Amino acid sequence: MHIPPFDNKNLPIVDVGDSRVPLNYLNIVNLKKDQSFEFNLPGYETCIVPATGTIDINIEGENYKSIGKRTIDVWDGQPEGVYVPTNSKVEFVCKTDKAEVFIAGAKYDKTLEPFAVRENEIDTVQYGSDDTKTHRKIKHILGGQHHNKVGRLLCNELYTVGQGGWSGFPPHKHDTDRLPTETRHDETYNYRFKPNNGFGFQLFQAENEAVGKAAHIIDKSTVIVESGYHPCVVAPGYEMYYFTILGGLTQRSLVQYFQPDHAYQLETIPGIKDMIAKYK
Repeated sequence: MHIPPFDNKNLPIVDVGDSRVPLNYLNIVNLKKDQSFEFNLPGYETCIVPATGTIDINIEGENYKSIGKRTIDVWDGQPEGVYVPTNSKVEFVCKTDKAEVFIAGAKYDKTLEPFAVRENEIDTVQYGSDDTKTHRKIKHILGGQHHNKVGRLLCNELYTVGQGGWSGFPPHKHDTDRLPTETRHDETYNYRFKPNNGFGFQLFQAENEAVGKAAHIIDKSTVIVESGYHPCVVAPGYEMYYFTILGGLTQRSLVQYFQPDHAYQLETIPGIKDMIAKYK
């Protein structure tokens, strides 16, 4: 489902218990200097990631200073984030002229320990090629290296490398728990384009559909993936980014099921198997 850009007034775009993606949570908070924001989410662990700007974060009395180094946009450097355990009181304060802050969440009952992920700790993988129109870079904020510290949440940033091209290809899905073939992970995206008048298309195709449906996505579009195959594409002349939230039902590791008609493309895209392994 596509949610067009709107002023969410610092209220959740995907709230707790959402009927479409109940394992996910997304809020985008915009603050000016010295403004603050507080939250506490019982039953959901979260990750706070500034898109731009710098914030100080307090979690149950534990302080994380100067989180976020980007000033212009999401292409302006590496991300940083802080993991917030379930049922923890959080406050963050804007330390720059302004800040735009993602709050990503996944349903999880146990309360773990908070921690920061600094720019030098981001796990980056690049794969694909210009020839195959699949050149991408993924910056894992909460990735496979955090399996012993996080319950169900995976959080990363995906970039097309160069202008135009496909992402989420070959088409895949992860809407059913049937190990070892597939896991149930709800997924939510927030898109950005460079230049910001860019656009793309998000495909939604149910497993039993011969023809899927496409949504016209623009800067700050949100997409929620309830089920089915979901590749996307950016128009020539534009770069695309999307902030990604994955929440697992029974485990954190993601197992993707690739559409049988197109699965052979896994053998044609350089580095894609290393990318897939990063989610496990």
